[in-house]
Amino acid sequence: MANRGADEPSTASPDGESRVSEDRWTLHQRLAVRELIHSEVSYVNTLQLCAVAIRSRLQQLPQGDLDVLFSNIDDIIKVNSKLLEDLQETDSKEEEQVQLIGNLFLESQEELERVYKVYCVNYDQALQLVESYRKDPELQREIQDTIEAVVPQAGPSGLSFLLVIPIQRITKYPLLLQKILENTLPDASAYPVLQRATSALQDVNNNINEYKRRKEVASKYSKVEQLTLRERLARINTHTLSKKTTRLGQLLKQEAGLVPRTEDKEFDDLEERFQWVSLCVSELKSNVAAYLDNLEAFFRFQPQEWDLDIPGGAVVQYRNLARDLQLHAFPEFQRLESLVWQPLCSLAKALAGPQNLIKKRLDKLLDFERLEEKLLEVGSVTCEENEARHTYQALNSLLVAELPQFNQLAVQWLGQILRTFMALQRDLAEQVLQKAEGSLAQLPHCQLSEPAFRKLLEDALGQAGHQLCSFQKNFEKVLPPPTIQPLLPGAERQVQALLSKYGPGKLYQVTSNLSGAGTLDLTLLRGQIVALLQNKDTKGNSTRWLVDTGGHRGYVPAGKLELYHVVPAEEKLRRQAGPPEDARHLTPEPTPAPCPTVSTGTQVVAVYPFAARSSHEVSLQAGQPVTVLEAHDKKGNPEWSLVEVNGQRGYVPSGFLARAPSPAPWGWSLPS
Repeated sequence: MANRGADEPSTASPDGESRVSEDRWTLHQRLAVRELIHSEVSYVNTLQLCAVAIRSRLQQLPQGDLDVLFSNIDDIIKVNSKLLEDLQETDSKEEEQVQLIGNLFLESQEELERVYKVYCVNYDQALQLVESYRKDPELQREIQDTIEAVVPQAGPSGLSFLLVIPIQRITKYPLLLQKILENTLPDASAYPVLQRATSALQDVNNNINEYKRRKEVASKYSKVEQLTLRERLARINTHTLSKKTTRLGQLLKQEAGLVPRTEDKEFDDLEERFQWVSLCVSELKSNVAAYLDNLEAFFRFQPQEWDLDIPGGAVVQYRNLARDLQLHAFPEFQRLESLVWQPLCSLAKALAGPQNLIKKRLDKLLDFERLEEKLLEVGSVTCEENEARHTYQALNSLLVAELPQFNQLAVQWLGQILRTFMALQRDLAEQVLQKAEGSLAQLPHCQLSEPAFRKLLEDALGQAGHQLCSFQKNFEKVLPPPTIQPLLPGAERQVQALLSKYGPGKLYQVTSNLSGAGTLDLTLLRGQIVALLQNKDTKGNSTRWLVDTGGHRGYVPAGKLELYHVVPAEEKLRRQAGPPEDARHLTPEPTPAPCPTVSTGTQVVAVYPFAARSSHEVSLQAGQPVTVLEAHDKKGNPEWSLVEVNGQRGYVPSGFLARAPSPAPWGWSLPS
């Protein structure tokens, strides 16, 4: 019995030690949990001070700077406040608290990663702003005073101290959970949950770092630089040439089928949709630009500002309506530029970055495929080559992850622009009808049915058309026939040779100077006469004609030629008179138009504009009054006249002059 009693303390001692050890584990575990919760309380309070007190007191900074500095801190506060609330609720359940904490972090994993990766990506840009503030001592002092008044523990670091707090917190979560895990018995039910939570938070940090690296790569390659040719050439070096040559070689091997091409169906589908969106934006931008140009031309037409010399009636009503629309309806529609054009330009600009990334991905893919081949053959690559492999993987992962969302947002943006445009058009139509309602009721034909009004309009237009035709015929009887440009000096002999060889129906005159770009293209001067040989080139292109200049044959643009009219009476007169004795005089040769007889000292009118080409000539404007001093040149040639215009004297083609026609025989009037 004594022995048994003596043994009892020895058997009870391990149980006591076990309980002491378990209590010690529990104590350390509770301390670790308390550290997690208390530090979370302090963290959330600091965030709220940054978001409310400090941000509201830094109003001297631009709003754009505040957005960069504090980034998405409001989203972080929302996520961490919910996490803190749930952590504090676990205090009432001590036995299950550790397991509940592990489950909370597993549930919050995606939300934590979503908000913190945005903040971490913008952190470097925020630090650049902080550095720029230090260059302004007065501004830096104001910022420092504001922060020390709210957060004294910030010290001299100021903004930098506050901005780094969220980054420190997300990296500390795995350490805090690991500490709780180390003080949890391995056979406890909460142990595997804490293990998964710790691993999950480590994955969150790894994913944030990878996302940040991808963003840095994207930022490097998405910049749109407007470089001159000289600047581009300055960037070329041996390394650049080597890379581009290697990529070209890889591409040629793929085209020849010597090496396989990497297929990525997911990315190809995303790129196709992106290119479709980009094409739609480009086409819409081009159409809206043309629409705005036409709209501007339309607004310049203001009939209410012109005196039509028609008293009373519908004309006055129309002028009043036009004035009302110009003052009230049209200015509202001019919002089109700010509501449609500017957003459309912003959307087109936003597409430039992803477009550059897609192009750069193709270059990096060629590098990646070459390095994969090398890795299979040799078994290893250099550090620089391995970095190139990671660059492609980062670019590809980023595009595959973000292009779907970008495409969706771009389509929504484009749809909103189109809906805005249609709404502006609808509002304009409603305003015009509303403004015109009173004026329409006063018009003489407002009671007519639509078919009757259409018939009335057709009859009025037909009558006006017949009167215009009559006016044109009478006008052609008074004025001389139209002429083309004056002939070049010494060109009459050439014209006569072409006329006798090809006939008048084949002669054309060049309407502007031509500079031959091809081997068979001709270089010709404006006003030169050519003969048509064929109205198309050897490939059947009807926009290039084969012509003969009298000395050379070649092609010229068909749009630069105009049929040359030869008057039969003049042609006969020239055949009798023969070519001029001296074709080298400075005054240009006459035009093929007939020359009306104009006596010296007569006041005439310039029918066509004429540009002086030497000091012996004088320029004319159509309709300009002209005084004829001599109805011929110094050699007695009647096709050039010496005139005086605005105090200047010089020669002009006689065919460009005519006596002022009398309106008496025209006999037309406006329709009633």
